[in-house]
Amino acid sequence: MSVKIPVIAFVLFATALLASGVFYIVDEREKAIVFRFGEIIRDDDQPGLHMKMPIVNNVRFFDARVQTMDAPVEQYITNEKKTLVVDSFAKWRIIDPTQYFVTVGGDSQRARTRLRQLINDGLRTEFGKRSVTEVISGDRDQIMQIVQERTNTQAAEYGISVIDVRLKRVDLVPEISQSVYDRMDAERTRVAKELRAQGAEAAERIRANADRETKILIAEAERDALILRGTGDAEATRVYADAYNTDREFFSFFRSLAAYDNTFRNKDNLMVIEPNTQFFQYFKRNEANAVE
Repeated sequence: MSVKIPVIAFVLFATALLASGVFYIVDEREKAIVFRFGEIIRDDDQPGLHMKMPIVNNVRFFDARVQTMDAPVEQYITNEKKTLVVDSFAKWRIIDPTQYFVTVGGDSQRARTRLRQLINDGLRTEFGKRSVTEVISGDRDQIMQIVQERTNTQAAEYGISVIDVRLKRVDLVPEISQSVYDRMDAERTRVAKELRAQGAEAAERIRANADRETKILIAEAERDALILRGTGDAEATRVYADAYNTDREFFSFFRSLAAYDNTFRNKDNLMVIEPNTQFFQYFKRNEANAVE
């Protein structure tokens, strides 16, 4: 009995060892390449359990999920000879494990390096065709699409598919940013001064028009007043003339009475004139009549 237990254990161990060398599992998130003495014999195994020849065959697994490559910050020059600081990233995955293994040895770091070079070349080319304004606002989506399509075509040589290329940040270098800010500030100040000058000019024009219209209105009012006053004086003169011509003696007497009333209305009024003046002519006549 004691001899059978080691034998059974050895058989189980040998069986497990043999099974581990014969069977392998391909995960749905992976791609596998099967080798025979170092030669690739297949790379199209579907997810699940598969068999291979122990010792003769070996299997290498590669991550088939979408991977992210964060590119380091790079500087690119526009067609205006302005330097832009660009931060980008790309989404990629392995589509041909054999090509991937042959070209980069199945090394993801080498694949990222090659991919980074392709993306940098594409961005440098596209940035060199455009101005700063076009890169930052106008053609940004177009640049990403062009670089993604071009990089995807070139990356097929390495068994890689580039799914997306994105620009996270596009900025001017600090020195140029300050220069641009100063220029924008100066431009805004110039526009503000121009608007203020235009406003002052419009205000001055409005005040001048108001002053001119005021003077015109006052002049017209004074003219109308003079006309009315002249008309009134003429009418008064005509009335006086008519009254005087109707009875000249009575008119003269009436005017003298009005003058006496205005002159001696206040008992404190004092006049120093000779009594035989024309002003007292009707007093003299009364005295003469009284003597008679």
